[in-house]
Amino acid sequence: MTEPDDTPAGRPDDVDTGFWLWMTALPLMMIGHVIDAVTTPTKPLPAVAYAFTGLFLVIAAALVVTFAVLMRAGYRWARTLLTAGGLTAVVYSVTSLFTVDRGPVAALAYAACTIVGSVLIVGGVYLLHRQDSHEYLTR
Repeated sequence: MTEPDDTPAGRPDDVDTGFWLWMTALPLMMIGHVIDAVTTPTKPLPAVAYAFTGLFLVIAAALVVTFAVLMRAGYRWARTLLTAGGLTAVVYSVTSLFTVDRGPVAALAYAACTIVGSVLIVGGVYLLHRQDSHEYLTR
């Protein structure tokens, strides 16, 4: 017995794969940001700074998930926002790999999360700009 396919017949596999690449990259990039926020400061920060960092992460994650779901539903503008935000995050994260001093464990953890997350984002951006995906995103 086969399971019913719940994907629309017109949605290409590249859109679904790009969506899941984004959903996989999101927690990795968030973990990298938390590592950076907790280990980078040279002097202790007040608790309110960590609270604002957490709030920023929750809002950013909610926006990424919202735009990814809208993109999967066929909205081209959501793909555009994901592309711009994703490439900005990749550039910031990769430059931060080489410009911020971290301890050895924090540097390794940050690098692992950032490199894998960046590769997933770039892969998702690529898949969402292929011909089939471009034709599907018409709203």
